[in-house]
Amino acid sequence: MDEGLLEGEANLKSCLEDWSDLNKEFTQLEATHDRYKKVLEDLWDIQKKCVTGIAHHRYRMKQITEKMTKIKENSKPETDEALKRLRSEMQQRKSQFREMEECLPHKNGLYLSIILGSVSVSLLNKEDKFAYKYNYETFKATVSYISMALSLVLLFVSDYRWLDAVLHFLLVWYYCTLTIRENILMVNGSRIKGWWVTHHFISTVCAALTLIWPDSYTYKYFRGQYSLFCCYLSFLYIVQFFYQKGALYRLRALGQRHEMDITVEGFMSWMWKGISFLLPFLFAGYFFQLYNAYVLYRLSQDPQCKEWQVSFLAIIHLILSVGNITTTLKVVVDKLRTDRRQQLTTKYRFNSHEKKDS
Repeated sequence: MDEGLLEGEANLKSCLEDWSDLNKEFTQLEATHDRYKKVLEDLWDIQKKCVTGIAHHRYRMKQITEKMTKIKENSKPETDEALKRLRSEMQQRKSQFREMEECLPHKNGLYLSIILGSVSVSLLNKEDKFAYKYNYETFKATVSYISMALSLVLLFVSDYRWLDAVLHFLLVWYYCTLTIRENILMVNGSRIKGWWVTHHFISTVCAALTLIWPDSYTYKYFRGQYSLFCCYLSFLYIVQFFYQKGALYRLRALGQRHEMDITVEGFMSWMWKGISFLLPFLFAGYFFQLYNAYVLYRLSQDPQCKEWQVSFLAIIHLILSVGNITTTLKVVVDKLRTDRRQQLTTKYRFNSHEKKDS
């Protein structure tokens, strides 16, 4: 018999045997997949029960709180003590709810609902949350390096408007992406709120207006100053990133900060130990932005100014500068008051102990 035919029969027999083995493995795979679907359905049911249960508890606690407001205080010492104990227990229960919700799915906020619809962005385990947070921090640092490099190039190259457009488009994309990423982080337990979230929405508009600003007299006049500002801002973000990263790591290790807290472009109370290092850089950037608003306002009054973007950009830079300055000052003042209150409490407690000992 021909050797080729023998070899073909041997290969066919081997293929049939392999396929038979694979069929047995596929039967096991089907059973595993059916078990997986069952577990997934059970998981959805349990998640729904947990979410509904927490909502029910919050509703009942709200009713109890309303009843407590009707109770007259200072009537009896026993009543005051019971109310105080009940408030403490309810506050503790609210903290327990927040911990339980960290591994439960959350509804998207208004912004994410508009952007993503009803797609769930909840990350249900710590590994995925940390991976996403790390990716967010890396993204911010990487774009800051790129924007600083582009800004430096623009300071020395002035004949190519398309290079300017690359930087402006990068900033539009960066801030727009940042708002989406931050809202996903907030859904998953990050505590960045208030002005610093609003700051990124306004910065997106600012970068977009700069992108569509025509190549006119006013644009060329302000171009060098804006490139220098972008360079300084990128440098400031990088400096903050490395400082805050170390500070957050230490505070999380001590259990004093939430694990999903992230670095921000401003000053937060937990950065207090770096106040002498960070604040001069921050306020230099804020007043630089205020100076941008002043220059843009003067440009808008120039007879050669025909572009509506100039006035709008002056207002936006003013809003960003004032918002940054007032928010940072508020954090500093609140922190000083808190530290002063703690010092006085410690002092009087120490004095009272001395009197008892004497």
